[in-house]
Amino acid sequence: MGETLLSSSSLLWSPLTVAVLVGVAALCTWLAVAPAAPRREVSDRLDDYLERGDAVEDDDLRRPFLSRVAGPGFRGLLRLLGRLTPQRNVEVTQRDLLQAGHPFGLTALDFFGLRILSIVVLAGGYFFLLGRGQPGALVLRNTGIAAAIGLMLPRFWLKSRIRRRKHEVARALPDALDMLTIGVEAGLAFESAMLRVGERWDNALTHEFRRAVAEMRVGTAREDALRRMVERTGVPDLATFVAVLIQSTELGVSIAEVLHSQAASMRTKRRQHAEELARQAGVKMTFPLVFFIFPALFIVILGPMVPRFLDFFASMGG
Repeated sequence: MGETLLSSSSLLWSPLTVAVLVGVAALCTWLAVAPAAPRREVSDRLDDYLERGDAVEDDDLRRPFLSRVAGPGFRGLLRLLGRLTPQRNVEVTQRDLLQAGHPFGLTALDFFGLRILSIVVLAGGYFFLLGRGQPGALVLRNTGIAAAIGLMLPRFWLKSRIRRRKHEVARALPDALDMLTIGVEAGLAFESAMLRVGERWDNALTHEFRRAVAEMRVGTAREDALRRMVERTGVPDLATFVAVLIQSTELGVSIAEVLHSQAASMRTKRRQHAEELARQAGVKMTFPLVFFIFPALFIVILGPMVPRFLDFFASMGG
């Protein structure tokens, strides 16, 4: 009996059994230690991220001192002055700034502050610099004129930006519709075709195309994104195109057919507009012809005859 137990225990602790047990122990040890490696990698990445400088702060430090210090201070001054104006024109000003493309990132308060600052600079500059030694009534009149110019000058500038941007959008629309038609007929989706047009050109219309596509990708409905694009531009031709496109989508008409017909209509309208401008050229040339070109021609042609006429009349008088 004892010999049997001894033989079984010796079989149990044979070299093969010991090797298997050692291997299992090594495997368990490796499994216990291995999960710590990813944690060290994550920790190293976090340490590396924390050691890096702030990219935004580095970019700000690379900017000139005036843009970093004077720019925010000037913007704060404009907003402070803008709060002194009545709020009834805020919506109109916001719409105008939107259609102008938000030049220099101005808000409605910034624009009101800019108008007040323009009044102070022009009126105060004339009163203190040019009004010395002049009669009081004349100084007051000219100061009022300078204040009126300072009030309207930013408005004229904003209106000119709106007109320039609308003209840019209207001029680029026919070519953009042609590109949209080609892209949709080639198999692209409407959003992809808009993005392709936006990547090909760089103008106000393509900027609006890219913004509309970005709004669609974040979940905005196509109709809402297109209507917002019309509000940001204020171009009647683009509004007509968007209205026809939305209506055709609701009725189930093919977008390719709508784009093709709208592109042909825009080309016809652009040709008619060019013909209209050509017909107006003769009328527009009347003013420079009468006041600048004809007097010069008369001087060149009749100038040599003036001395003879003077001599003739002098002899007649004698």
